[in-house]
Amino acid sequence: MITNPSHHIFHRMAAREPSRYLTRALPRASVPSIRPQGFLSRRNVSDEAPARRLSDHLTELESASSLSTTVPNSAAASFDPLARAAARKNQLPRGRYQFRSPKYNRGPLHPHQPPPPSHPSSRLFVPGPFSAPRAEQTFESTVSPDIMTLCYVHTPPGFKPPPKSARLREWDDSSPYHKNRVLRGPRGGDVLRLLRKPIKFNNIPEIERITIHSYVKNAAAERNSSWLHVAGIAVQAISNVRVETFKSKSNVAPWGIAANRDSVAVKAELYGENMYHFLGKLVDVVLPRIKDWEGVKGSSGDSSGNITFGLVPENVALFPELEINYDMYPPKMIPGCHITLHTTARTDKDARLLLSAMGIPFYGKIVN
Repeated sequence: MITNPSHHIFHRMAAREPSRYLTRALPRASVPSIRPQGFLSRRNVSDEAPARRLSDHLTELESASSLSTTVPNSAAASFDPLARAAARKNQLPRGRYQFRSPKYNRGPLHPHQPPPPSHPSSRLFVPGPFSAPRAEQTFESTVSPDIMTLCYVHTPPGFKPPPKSARLREWDDSSPYHKNRVLRGPRGGDVLRLLRKPIKFNNIPEIERITIHSYVKNAAAERNSSWLHVAGIAVQAISNVRVETFKSKSNVAPWGIAANRDSVAVKAELYGENMYHFLGKLVDVVLPRIKDWEGVKGSSGDSSGNITFGLVPENVALFPELEINYDMYPPKMIPGCHITLHTTARTDKDARLLLSAMGIPFYGKIVN
């Protein structure tokens, strides 16, 4: 066995040094523990603790209740908040922080985000609902389950739909100018239609909003604003929504209409409670009273789930809001209107199924 002679020399030198250097030279047999060594016999906290009676704990409780009234009855009877507010000469200071919803939504990364529309401080907040429209209850209780049953398509677990070809076509690269060019449109047209998703419990078609639009050509032809005023008041009465006026975008020489000069149309957008109330009046009161009315044309629609039909002035006069105060509206100035029902359906077929269940009939050739 070969040993290093330097080790023997080191141990000899360490033996001559004092004892405090000797501990460094010898190997450490054990490492001291960081935790202090505890006693083998431990006792619980309750051992050798002085006994305390229950009465000692009760003495620490307060004798008076925090719910008791400390103000005398005479002071409470003489307190008049209205007189105190009237006697105040200066207004109370406003709070330190007044949140104002931004006028424009500048994206999800902007530090100033608008609150949700359901929050009272939102600019889009609409209080309500204050009633339960019958048309809405009919949709939730009857129409919605029926459409779910009719349109539901069962797929077994693990089913994968077959792959479909791309809707936008690529160029054939027959020319060098095709490089980095946008994809070609679909065959048969330049409009890319919406995709119909399978109807499930969370995407049942429903009416999203209703638009009432009335074009009054006499407002510009006769240079008389009373036509537009009557049309706006009539549409506002039947819809319970403040109307908007619009100017003509093009010139119509026979009617004497100039672009961006004459206000010739009014429009009202209905949502929520007002929408269902208007739909109920339209289906239950107005449409059944129209003589020889076959229904809405089957070709009506924009291939995206929106259906439009029109009412002549004689039909608009059948609304109960106009009949109850018929003298307020001159008969010759009552306007006709176009009614557009915007639905969440992706195709006109699903939209017609929804509106037929709500009470609007269709006739003629059906164009999907």
